[in-house]
Amino acid sequence: MTPNILAPGAVLALWTLIMLSWAGVARFRAFAKAGIDLKAAAPGGRGVDLEGVLPPLTNWKSHNYTHLCEQPTIFYAVILILHGAGGYPAYVVWLAWAYAVLRIVHSFWQSTVNRIPVRFAIFAAATLCLFVLALLAVIATLG
Repeated sequence: MTPNILAPGAVLALWTLIMLSWAGVARFRAFAKAGIDLKAAAPGGRGVDLEGVLPPLTNWKSHNYTHLCEQPTIFYAVILILHGAGGYPAYVVWLAWAYAVLRIVHSFWQSTVNRIPVRFAIFAAATLCLFVLALLAVIATLG
């Protein structure tokens, strides 16, 4: 039996919500430390307004949550296409797991250390996995 390709997508979706929680907790702690009263905040404020107000280490978590709502949407579509096409070999599932794990590693790196050369290398490796998965989805739907 072939492993389920939807599992890495489910894990990444759950991780995205964990990242949202981590970003929220970090922000509320930073608000308290900076003496920011949210009840007194002007209407219509957005996360980008906190750049330069909250410490970078706090904002990095929010940046990563935003990133998890961008490229991974392609991943979710691709694994749904592959699942719908069916008959994918096990290595395709391993590629999907590699993508999900690399995105989680990217989250930890960006949220804590955030050195760009390493972050970019992790992102590039994940993107390569996604590119191969997308190519395989095209082949699966044309064949």
